[in-house]
Amino acid sequence: MSLKDILPGRLGFGTAPLGNMFRAIPDDEARATVEAAWDHGIRFYDTAPFYGAGLAEERLGEVLAGKPRDEYVLSTKVGRVVLDEHETDVPDFGEKGGLFEHGNPNRILHEWTADATERSIEGSLKRLGTDRLDIVWVHDIAQDFHGDAWLQKFEEARTGAFRVLSRLRDEGVIKAWGLGVNKTEPIELTLALDEPQPDGFLLAGRYTLLDHEHALTRLLPMAQEQGVDMVVGGPYSSGILAGGTHFEYQQAPAEIVERVGKLKALAEKHAVSIKAAALQFSLAHPASAAVIPGATRPSRIAEDTAALNETVPATFWTDLRAAGLVSPAAPLPNNA
Repeated sequence: MSLKDILPGRLGFGTAPLGNMFRAIPDDEARATVEAAWDHGIRFYDTAPFYGAGLAEERLGEVLAGKPRDEYVLSTKVGRVVLDEHETDVPDFGEKGGLFEHGNPNRILHEWTADATERSIEGSLKRLGTDRLDIVWVHDIAQDFHGDAWLQKFEEARTGAFRVLSRLRDEGVIKAWGLGVNKTEPIELTLALDEPQPDGFLLAGRYTLLDHEHALTRLLPMAQEQGVDMVVGGPYSSGILAGGTHFEYQQAPAEIVERVGKLKALAEKHAVSIKAAALQFSLAHPASAAVIPGATRPSRIAEDTAALNETVPATFWTDLRAAGLVSPAAPLPNNA
């Protein structure tokens, strides 16, 4: 089934920040943010056990427990099993460093086997307080977490998580499955397999105004050919395109800051918000089914909704391309 047939709209809510990513967020602020997403009509929520060792799932589930289950689409991820015991060592998150150092203290088992996949889903259902999931992503089987060992993790997932999720989809337990990663290569490899294919993928940070060339030339043609849809995660490139200072989950380097400055100057010239430019660019590709920015404050939800609906003049997009700030091959809104 196509993701576009499943998803209720083009704007979803990514809950990684609710796992206390970068900072400790008060419970009432997290709760108000999810409520704001609901009040603004957002009905697609994406989460993961990895986000704060289950904290994001718990916070999301607390609010959604009071909403009609048939009125929203819920996705989570497998590959991390949250254990009852507490972590005693500093977790190794590869390039991501202390991403969720303010999350729950629980130890996490990083495993993509069939058994771990079943356990991961069981834990997610409990934390979310629901009896079913709509979409399940295989999380982070890529270089940014595993370095040169990523192909071993991929093979573990191929013979474990992929087969479990294919079976659950065929049995009607879930509606769709795919990969949720920050790199394109695992998805390219998956699309080249002869085994049961994913229905879509969640690609974080790789189809944004700041980084889209690789996905555009290698991954997305394969996806379109196979009818596999993309959910765009991290459309603000870890926050740098929304007024923050992070890029790729770390402090943005000077060249990125300079590029963002050029984007913002062009946006100001056309009286366009940079958030509108970022969201609408990510959605302009035919493979894009939805975009899921994250937020930790209710006001950010209002900004995202306004950005999606903002009228951006065609001259902005043509000037953007003329300035060399996007790939010549990138599809733009309004057929610019």
